[in-house]
Amino acid sequence: MKTVVVTGGIGSGKSEFCRLLGQKGIPVYDSDFRAKSLYDEQPGLVDDMEDSLGCSLRADDGSLDKAKLASAIFSDASKMQKVEDIVHPAVLEDFRRWKAFAPSEAPFVVFESAIVLEKQLFNGIRDYVVLVDAPPEVRLRRACLRDGSSPEKVLERMSRQHFDLSLVDRIVRNDSDLEHLASQAEELFVYLTDKLPSNKLS
Repeated sequence: MKTVVVTGGIGSGKSEFCRLLGQKGIPVYDSDFRAKSLYDEQPGLVDDMEDSLGCSLRADDGSLDKAKLASAIFSDASKMQKVEDIVHPAVLEDFRRWKAFAPSEAPFVVFESAIVLEKQLFNGIRDYVVLVDAPPEVRLRRACLRDGSSPEKVLERMSRQHFDLSLVDRIVRNDSDLEHLASQAEELFVYLTDKLPSNKLS
């Protein structure tokens, strides 16, 4: 079964696009959600991160304190890399297990991630790449409304996100309404349902 990567920056609407594909029976692996779940399911991950960073990352109840983690790696690329070197292999293994149990009648599965194209570890999983995008001012407005974040914080996150368009097979422009996005999801679903199983991608 083929894997379609759906990526995009903050406020782009990639999660909404994946939701629309999910409504058509396409299994969607939300890598951010699963990474957070793995912290609880695999306590050794937190142990490894604490050993690597040299500090406690746990809340009083023993679970991962995400605020402590964010503070520990904020503006420190080397510490961020240490955490990613621990978490990303666990996510990749989890995705492969999840995919093995995906319904056989599904024409493809979706791997949703904002950072997947930046990480060589995930190069081998993608058969087709979709980038969901929108003008910066639209993304900024959406993210501020959705998260309650300040424009400054959202702009900072946007500045750190980069996408290699040479790796992208299709760009979905999410600059209109939900109906327009749904029509693009439908068109992509029809196209990939025909092309992916028979390896006729062009």
